[in-house]
Amino acid sequence: MQLTISYNTSTAIVSALLLLALCAIILLYVRLRKAQHHNRQYAEKYKELELKVHSLQLESINYKLNPHLFKNILNSIQSHAYQTYYALDKLSNVLDYILYESDRQYVSLREEIEFALSLIEINRIKVSPLFDLRIKNKTDESNTLLDQKLIAPLITIDLIENAFKHADLQSENAFIAIVFELKGPVFTLTVSNKISSKSPLKKQKGGFGKDSLQKRLSVIYQQHYELDQFAEGDVYIAHLKINLLEHKNKMLATG
Repeated sequence: MQLTISYNTSTAIVSALLLLALCAIILLYVRLRKAQHHNRQYAEKYKELELKVHSLQLESINYKLNPHLFKNILNSIQSHAYQTYYALDKLSNVLDYILYESDRQYVSLREEIEFALSLIEINRIKVSPLFDLRIKNKTDESNTLLDQKLIAPLITIDLIENAFKHADLQSENAFIAIVFELKGPVFTLTVSNKISSKSPLKKQKGGFGKDSLQKRLSVIYQQHYELDQFAEGDVYIAHLKINLLEHKNKMLATG
């Protein structure tokens, strides 16, 4: 009889311990699920804040960019009044683009290249008619990426303006070469020029420089771009490459 009572007591204790263990497991599971839920919420809030920070960074860069661009264009026209009519026609295209397209997050590559070509024509009046200015547009017209909204507006102008600003425009063998190319999923812009032997001018206050371009590209295109700028002898070369298809896939994945 005593043995039976002892056995029943042991069984009750084991059952109680198992029940407590089960309760503890359930409690831990519930807490784990809550923690996972909170972690997801924190991750979403972090991502939302990160996007807001990126947006503010781009707004700040664009705020500096537009007035700087206007100043350069107007200076070009003012210094060559005899070509004002032609320049104003190109300026009209540039202003339309800046006023109506630059506030968009993305434009098509076709629109950006047309804008850049108008900007080049405005800058052309700075140089002699005999100056070696080589422009090539090697975009594949059959490429469906050409007309898709994948390019950040005004992303090409810094490299082009730097070429006109720092090129040797006076020597006999001076040149500026600008090549646009869309091949497969990749857009490339290559700008090269002979470097001026004159001492570089002091940086203009409020200028839109290399660091700002690099920051803008990094925020928008992240790991889907390359920007190389280097000198080979007396020739300066800037090479921008953007994988539009990879960027498009990232946009679709993030919604």
